[in-house]
Amino acid sequence: MTPTVSRNDAPLQGVTGVAARVLGLLAVLAGSTARASEADLVLPDFTSQSFLGGALNGQQLLLGGILVSVLGLVFGFIQYGQLKNLPVHRSMLEISELIYETCKTYLITQGKFILGLWALLLVVMVGYFGFLQHMLSEAPAKLLAIILFSLIGIAGSYGVAWFGIRVNTFANSRTAFASLRGKPYPTYAIPLQAGMSIGMVLISTELLLMLIILIFVPPTYAGPCFIGFAIGESLGASVLRIAGGIFTKIADIGSDLMKIVFKIKEDDARNPGVIADCTGDNAGDSVGPSADGFETYGVTGVALITFILLAVPPSFQVQLLVWIFVMRIVMVVASLLSYGVNGIIQGGKYKTADKMNFEHPLTFLVWLTSIVSVALTFVVSYLLIPNLADDTTLWWKLSLIITCGTLAGAIIPEVVKAFTSTESRHVREVVKASQEGGPSLNVISGLVAGNFSAYWMGIIIAGLMGAAFWVSTTVPVELMLAPAVFAFGLVAFGFLGMGPVTIAVDSYGPVTDNAQSVYELSLIENVPNVKEEVAKDFGFTPNFEKGKEYLEENDGAGNTFKATAKPVLIGTAVVGATTMIFSIIVLLVGTETTNGIMSLKAAGLGNLSLLHAPFLLGLVTGGAVIYWFSGASMQAVSTGAYRAVEFIKANIKLEGVEKASVTDSKRVVEICTQYAQKGMLNIFLGVFFSTLAFACAEPYFFIGYLISIAIFGLYQAVFMANAGGAWDNAKKLVETELRAKGTDLHAATVVGDTVGDPFKDTSSVALNPVIKFTTLFGLLAVELAVELNKSGNTMLTHVLSVVFFVLSLVFVYRSFYGMRIETPMKGEGAHK
Repeated sequence: MTPTVSRNDAPLQGVTGVAARVLGLLAVLAGSTARASEADLVLPDFTSQSFLGGALNGQQLLLGGILVSVLGLVFGFIQYGQLKNLPVHRSMLEISELIYETCKTYLITQGKFILGLWALLLVVMVGYFGFLQHMLSEAPAKLLAIILFSLIGIAGSYGVAWFGIRVNTFANSRTAFASLRGKPYPTYAIPLQAGMSIGMVLISTELLLMLIILIFVPPTYAGPCFIGFAIGESLGASVLRIAGGIFTKIADIGSDLMKIVFKIKEDDARNPGVIADCTGDNAGDSVGPSADGFETYGVTGVALITFILLAVPPSFQVQLLVWIFVMRIVMVVASLLSYGVNGIIQGGKYKTADKMNFEHPLTFLVWLTSIVSVALTFVVSYLLIPNLADDTTLWWKLSLIITCGTLAGAIIPEVVKAFTSTESRHVREVVKASQEGGPSLNVISGLVAGNFSAYWMGIIIAGLMGAAFWVSTTVPVELMLAPAVFAFGLVAFGFLGMGPVTIAVDSYGPVTDNAQSVYELSLIENVPNVKEEVAKDFGFTPNFEKGKEYLEENDGAGNTFKATAKPVLIGTAVVGATTMIFSIIVLLVGTETTNGIMSLKAAGLGNLSLLHAPFLLGLVTGGAVIYWFSGASMQAVSTGAYRAVEFIKANIKLEGVEKASVTDSKRVVEICTQYAQKGMLNIFLGVFFSTLAFACAEPYFFIGYLISIAIFGLYQAVFMANAGGAWDNAKKLVETELRAKGTDLHAATVVGDTVGDPFKDTSSVALNPVIKFTTLFGLLAVELAVELNKSGNTMLTHVLSVVFFVLSLVFVYRSFYGMRIETPMKGEGAHK
């Protein structure tokens, strides 16, 4: 009997088939004898150095970090329990649980998909480490550690994503119900509490896993464990971020367009696309960012660890590694402390207020956390490294470099708000343009906002990196190779310093968005005797008009702060990529020590120049891949949204029903999932084989390629994210301030928002994990090519490059021609 394959599982068959072909190509690697790899990096003995005047050694300090991580997890789960126990009406609870059930189905499907893609990565890991590095025969335990920790990395990204949607689907209905009390404060406090719960669990889990590797894994196994862990979490984040972005925008566009077609209200319960839209809010704006934040935090740490072990003399490695991780531990405390202080201040100010600006307390929290983090950075650095390398100034110089990144975590959101906030001049310009020019001028004005934002964001990031570089020029050359690269890594580290709060304000958005939907879908106003029921069971009389007003205004704040987190994460990816790229350069060029000073070997440096044609060609090629990726991800949204709209228009019932059927709603979810996976498969395999192809083509071509995708990716992502944010909140302004729902102006802003949806929530956000995955996986790929060349298999390397490139072209081709809308236009074929 032949087993059947469901539509959602079908992409995995293609993955395993490709894996088998790649395994055949890599089987020839077994004869290679080269040995060097980042997996051979060995951690120093953390007990060999004392800190705080000899009171504690490095290992004891790191053990303290495990305690802080556990306390962070306890805090996160306590918040989870409190949210779960908040009062909520049964009509709203039913909707939030339905949303969670669809989210759960989506995540289970994605989990299977991730494991299918992991099988492909497993082929490369076994081929490189097992055969080229002879681990299969000489050190099978080390190979097993790499494989095991790659699965732990996937589990980490996947686990925090699951936790995120569970918290958010508790918080959405509780927020909707709390809004009925007639005061705005609970409508703000509950989403932020949910966000802090997610942020603390996410950062504490990541920190705990990395500390376990540092302390408890044997030093000779730590390198493989870190590499496997980083690859796994990068794979998990890439799939969940890209597929989640496609899913959410298919659902969002499919649901939004019904407002224009049928002149129905936002989140109309009769629209079968609304449940899918709510699921998408979590898939794209909760699952994706949670996995992305987890991976960003981890990969940045792995990049800095790799740099220190490669570019810092052994006598200083312990001090720098302990300092970095203690700083991370302290930042968790800073975020928790700031959240508590902010809660006291905002509670005193707004708890009894009838009106509040929902953006102000979130802005205050971000700046408070930044200031507290900066202060603790200097204090702790002074205590830990007052005299590093016989230099009594390095503690404040390194602190100043981290501060460039910490301040970026507060400055960048302020700049983003200038282009995306409901109060910004750019967003109001989009509305004004729409009033006379309709959808056309709406779209043009949004593009203007995105382009201007990319300019300012680039100047700010370059300025902060430039300041870090200037400080790094005073770092003694005896301490490390290329201090500027270490400085850039520390800037990325600083970006993520207040990680729990950054994640919290980002997670605020999906809760506020879902809360509005839960309110409408619950039809609570139509429940018989509901006011008397609520007064009896919950002790207050619901104010429906005030509740709707607060939820709508708060959704605008959620849109703004979702937008602010995107450039922070993409900036971290780009700045942090420089550190990982440098690690590749060190492995390619090699180092030498003269008079105790480490330097790169001069022989290979000439290839990192425009005079070396492959390097220049790599710079050109990277941009091509960024633009293909942007188009491919939006094509998946376009086709999926077409199918969703087609189904909804054919099945929506507006007469004689209050709600769409659960069956129809689940069918829309299935359509979104199907096209998200189909698009993700083409995109991921296109990126995967391109990375292998370009790494095998020529190592310095590949370095140029990595630099190019980071630079092009930065500007493309910022432009798309902020243009989308401007369109989104222009629509929100029309709905809240102008109260013009159902008008031609509203229809124009809905059109702009549907253009901005894949801009901001699909393509732009997915560039972050794509850059990191390509850089990290590229580290293995380029080593594979170099080892083949060393063993005299240059011709084989070039053949592999061509084969991998042809495979990448297959998936690039499929990403459009395999994703086209197949229904003929009028005048084509049978449909006339």
